[in-house]
Amino acid sequence: MKKKKGALTRRDFIRGTVGATLGTSLVGLNWSKVKGAAAGSSLVTIVRDKNAMDAGKNVNTDVLKKMLEQTLIKFTGEKSAKDAWLSLVKPSDKIGLVPTPHLNPTHDEVTDAVKSSLIDSGIPEGNIMNAQGGPEKPKACTALIGLPGLKAHWLTGIGTVLKLYILYSGSPRSYHAQDNSKLGEIWNLPFVKNKTRLVLVDALHPLCDKGPQVDPRYKWAYNGLIAAKDPVALETVCLKIIMNKREELKGEPWPLLPPPLCVEAADKEYGLGTSKLENIKIETFGWKEGLLL
Repeated sequence: MKKKKGALTRRDFIRGTVGATLGTSLVGLNWSKVKGAAAGSSLVTIVRDKNAMDAGKNVNTDVLKKMLEQTLIKFTGEKSAKDAWLSLVKPSDKIGLVPTPHLNPTHDEVTDAVKSSLIDSGIPEGNIMNAQGGPEKPKACTALIGLPGLKAHWLTGIGTVLKLYILYSGSPRSYHAQDNSKLGEIWNLPFVKNKTRLVLVDALHPLCDKGPQVDPRYKWAYNGLIAAKDPVALETVCLKIIMNKREELKGEPWPLLPPPLCVEAADKEYGLGTSKLENIKIETFGWKEGLLL
């Protein structure tokens, strides 16, 4: 029987592009050290501050605001957060914020900080909406800003960037297990394609196993915001952090099950971005301890 387009198998995953890059961790090898990639490559910025949360894991909103401003400036190269936003969206845009919902959700403080920053930049509050949900949500928007939480997921391997729009499909269960390889097709739906202006990952308190249900054994204070426009490059970096944390906890390689086939497929099958580490420029700012890169 002919293999359906986008339906990668675990064997494909290990043998393919991700098998040579992301798959190295899944089969027990070491990650490549990739920094300062060639000009024109996909840029991923990581901004961290050890004071972003207190000992009780409460978010310091003043620190978070500064982290968001730094992320916007570093990612766009603009001089201010206002100039950064206006290089990504227009005041006339209907902007949908898309946080991770329900279990292990995006921190409200992150969503609120983004909304406030947009308003301060001249975007009318009435033009900003929460666009997480069914297909009708992105249809009402001209621009989307992804705000996923960094986490592993027991049904898709990783449940961060590529899974963020799963409810837009109208049939989320059809993208679980090895069918997570098809998640990229959601980003190419006509009412979604080319609308994402930025994806900002809430990496304040990530989860490296058992997601989306919260298991305190596998959560840790990373205190970071990770940003990119290329969703595949961003997922690649997020997966690297999760896999390195898993190995740190276990003392040996600890594969995700099911394997996150969606990462390579989003690159090779759906053309959403790059999963090749050598083509990803990772720029880090702030707190360096426990960077996991």
